[in-house]
Amino acid sequence: MIRVRFKTAGGLLCGFSLSGHAGAGVSGQDIVCAAVSSAAYMTANTVTEIIGATADIAVDDGYMDVTVTDRIPGCQDVLSGFRLHLQALTDQYPARIQLMNSEV
Repeated sequence: MIRVRFKTAGGLLCGFSLSGHAGAGVSGQDIVCAAVSSAAYMTANTVTEIIGATADIAVDDGYMDVTVTDRIPGCQDVLSGFRLHLQALTDQYPARIQLMNSEV
């Protein structure tokens, strides 16, 4: 199962952490893992490379942690869009993805 923790600070989204594998197919052919990974990388790249926000990012096999360290307009929208996208994926694959929230 992929576990996604959305981080908030003062009620505002400031990042996410995801870990695990969906187990919906063999490695390299798991459409759930591919969808979550693609959306996570797009979110991290949009926040840092397009919007220009500073973020602490750690990536490993089955793991990604992103924490935006400054408040630049647009970051909330991108992170909210990512959360909305993952909620839709969770609705489709409830046994494969778990969403959580945590205040940092």
